[in-house]
Amino acid sequence: MSGTKTGREKKLTRRERKANARQASGKKTRRERIDETNVTQGQKILRKFFSVLEPLRHVPAHGNREFFFDQYVGLLLIHFYNPMVSSLRAMQEATDIESIQEIIGVPKMSLGAMSESAAKVFRAEDLLPIIENVSGQVLEASKAYSPKQFKELPGMPVAVDGTFLKCLPKMVWAVFRKKTDNRGVRLQLQYDLAGNLPRAFEITAANGSEPASLKKLLQPGLLYLCDRGYIDYAMYQAVHEGGSFFVGRLKSDNAYEVVEDLPLSPKDRDANVVADQVVAMGSKPTRGRLKARVRRVVIRLPDKPGHDIVLLTNTDLSAEMVAMMYRYRWQVELFFKWFKCILGGCKHWLSHSETGLTIQVYAALLASMLLTLWTGCKPNLSTFRMFQWYLMGWASEQNVQDAIRRHQAEQARKAAKKAENEAKKQAEAAAKAAEKLAQ
Repeated sequence: MSGTKTGREKKLTRRERKANARQASGKKTRRERIDETNVTQGQKILRKFFSVLEPLRHVPAHGNREFFFDQYVGLLLIHFYNPMVSSLRAMQEATDIESIQEIIGVPKMSLGAMSESAAKVFRAEDLLPIIENVSGQVLEASKAYSPKQFKELPGMPVAVDGTFLKCLPKMVWAVFRKKTDNRGVRLQLQYDLAGNLPRAFEITAANGSEPASLKKLLQPGLLYLCDRGYIDYAMYQAVHEGGSFFVGRLKSDNAYEVVEDLPLSPKDRDANVVADQVVAMGSKPTRGRLKARVRRVVIRLPDKPGHDIVLLTNTDLSAEMVAMMYRYRWQVELFFKWFKCILGGCKHWLSHSETGLTIQVYAALLASMLLTLWTGCKPNLSTFRMFQWYLMGWASEQNVQDAIRRHQAEQARKAAKKAENEAKKQAEAAAKAAEKLAQ
């Protein structure tokens, strides 16, 4: 009998085997806690990032507890930068660590206090001055390396769009369709192409109006790049009167009246532009809402017959430049992919309240801006992954700097290749023009 195992011993052995297999695979067990080694690497960088949160220290604490807004946002930044801190419970566990308590200034907190503070005490709008400050620093640094063609524009280009953020069924405040259990909100965002960062944003209902949001967040001296979801003649007039410019896409059946046909240059024709017209937009019910002088530019796609791109603009840019600027609008879609899929701004909601969700989205945007400010370039998956490894202690600061340099070199190579292709096109166009003159 001494050589046989009891049922109790066999059961424990099976548990041990499962635990060992889970540990060998690198998967985090349900009871595994956040510890000193997997949170506190890269304290110099974290301290630098947390320093921008100092103004939030004056926001009132939760009740009689010493838990401040800057501490909560600091924990959110760790959540975005460290994949192990993947939940509110993990954030709460991080407050057990002495070094985290020291660099953030947070005491050991309870889960309930953190949840209640995010939902009922802290205000998302208190984060906006912090984001504006960081955004200004990024824009100032970006002046030195913004593309040359941007400096020749009437205003700095800003791509505008909205993206749907899916919410849980229990988040009843996010209802937008009465007959379904679907829940969600919309992030309305204006993306600055020179600084590679959000310039203005707000969270609205999932079916919130995109043109109304642009009018609300309108700023002077910008060039707004819009898709077909922003077709609103009154909005375009507001942009014009507000001292800004626009390049927006129209539907092929939008009513208009031609005022003047403008000549096309060889560069325009090389860009597949087939029409450049001064027009009066709108049918009888909508005529007069857009009083500014506007042009209708039609681009024919050789590989998609019958699917012309029709653009509307109040600028004096060449038709070829108008077509090129509209292509830049796709950068906001790439940012949404980065924000939602790589940074993980809304993969897992840490709070189910409207205020808590808004704070999380704003903190995610701040986390993205801080990365841009620190790296000096538009962050991508490779550099972000290296940054996370650095914070977890798996990579050195030199590894991160090397990753940044490789990314910058790749960006420079792509820019040089693009400039080379543009020069080649211009040379071919000049050769064609000279050939026609010779004939």
